[in-house]
Amino acid sequence: MSFDVAAVRAEFPALAAGAAHFDGPGGSQTPRVVARAIHDTLVSPIANRGTVTRAERSAEAIVGGSRAALADLLGADPGGIVFGRSMTQLTFDIARTLADSWSAGDEVVVSRLDHDANVRPWVIWAEKAGATVRWIDFDPESTELTPQHVADQLSDRTRLVAVTGASNLIGTRPDLAAIAEQVHGTGALLYVDGVHLAAHAGIDIAALGVDFFACSPYKFFGPHFGVLAASPALLETLQPDKLLPSTDAVPERFELGTLPYELLAGATAVVDFIAGLGGELAGDRRERILASMAAVDEHEDRLRQRIEAGLAELESVTLHSRARHRTPTLLLTFADRSAGDAYRFLAELDVNAPAGTFYAYEPARRLGLADGGLRVGLAPYNDDSDVDRLLDGLAKFVG
Repeated sequence: MSFDVAAVRAEFPALAAGAAHFDGPGGSQTPRVVARAIHDTLVSPIANRGTVTRAERSAEAIVGGSRAALADLLGADPGGIVFGRSMTQLTFDIARTLADSWSAGDEVVVSRLDHDANVRPWVIWAEKAGATVRWIDFDPESTELTPQHVADQLSDRTRLVAVTGASNLIGTRPDLAAIAEQVHGTGALLYVDGVHLAAHAGIDIAALGVDFFACSPYKFFGPHFGVLAASPALLETLQPDKLLPSTDAVPERFELGTLPYELLAGATAVVDFIAGLGGELAGDRRERILASMAAVDEHEDRLRQRIEAGLAELESVTLHSRARHRTPTLLLTFADRSAGDAYRFLAELDVNAPAGTFYAYEPARRLGLADGGLRVGLAPYNDDSDVDRLLDGLAKFVG
């Protein structure tokens, strides 16, 4: 399958500024088709959703279209797509709602591999409910989180397990299907932070057996808001806090206030854009998304291997991303200089690779990296010239 990176790059106006962007894990650049969809929505007739006026019908169509698009992206039911301000906000909301059914003796399981957005909401609400918090470890040498790590923390009192689909710090991808089988064997629910994973892999939450999957479109070329996917039947069993006159229908009962129609239109545009990344493909949108993401994976993995080969020649650089199955996200530290120094040095060369822990508080501590490291994250618009600039810059920095 072809992947025309030059054609992809041409769709991103920000790249004309000349920087090599390895900062995608914190938020990708945006293609012009997404910006156009946002603009066109803002300047078109729009109103609260309804069926009477043209403006009302436009809003209704945008919301329905975005639910359908994101369902195609994630392998979900459109009736189970919930929109929110951010993945963090949605996770806090679901944690608060589920905690209504927890009590002393119940157990909530979180992971030391996760971004804090999939840790602290569960810890806070478990403690409020009097439930016990148990921790899934990972191996700091291999950076693997295995199904056995999860099994070690499960019991017949487990109510929920929260785990990442891929670490935003080091890229590790746990075996979600195997973990889901274990979790469901205890009768518990599985909540997955898919923010980092969704930017690099085709997602099928039904095949994975995930109960909740949360992500953020701005990590895969879209606008800034959050998305939660779950089965409508599961959502029907939950009663979130909401305003009295607001609808009790699913998924709307989980959405607070008027939705950002322009951002939802941008999300639909980005799903269609992703479906075309593999070129002219046959099939419906879902099939084209999966084929395109397979092409993206092949492209990014080739560039990752180039970077790792170049890093191997730099003796003072340590690569902390070592899991066998991972995203093209590399965390680096340096023998005698700080990652922050590397970040600033590369920035002077117009190579954007930030340093820090990136809210991955627990994995950074487990790796003994209180200040984190330099994170090099690939995106589909990266090319070989970007990699050349990165490796040349790092060689100068350590040399």
